[in-house]
Amino acid sequence: MPTSAKPRETGIPAILTRSGHPPRILAADDQQHILEAIELLLKPQGYKVDVARSLEVARDSLTSVFYDAVLIDLNYTRDTTSGREGLDLLSEIVAFDSTLPVIVMTAWGNVELAVEAMRRGARDFIQKPWENERLLSILRTQVELHRALQQAERLAAENLLLSVQGRPEFIATATAMAPVLEAITRIAPSDANILITG
Repeated sequence: MPTSAKPRETGIPAILTRSGHPPRILAADDQQHILEAIELLLKPQGYKVDVARSLEVARDSLTSVFYDAVLIDLNYTRDTTSGREGLDLLSEIVAFDSTLPVIVMTAWGNVELAVEAMRRGARDFIQKPWENERLLSILRTQVELHRALQQAERLAAENLLLSVQGRPEFIATATAMAPVLEAITRIAPSDANILITG
């Protein structure tokens, strides 16, 4: 349900260059025309788009495919406008992967619903009909942030591995070493400098 005809350049090629693969988005909505509009907007911008017309398909996709961001509708049953179904899905996604950006969208938006969605971990709230430029900007920002966080996690894991490699194994089985090990255990979580003599 876009409101502007032609989106301007979004900078997706820069994302592709840094990551090596196009951003993959999951769009979940019970209305086919909404999913088609999202695909028509995002695919020309370099995104891979998977669609889900039900909560079950969305859940299955999230457990089997890696996504850079998720767009979810809040209502999946024709007779409800409460947003409860989408909010529950949002909570499940955040519990599964708290770093995965989730943008919620609804035609039945209000301040209370938006606040509840953000409280549950949504990164942003889009009301239908959306503005193309705003949706593209939000997605670009969230994908870049998600990828930067993943890169930081990878680098931290690599640094930890490198810092452990090549070091002699710490052996302290003597009874006299017990107080030293206890002191190390107590002090290790802090940034304090200590000198152990003996």
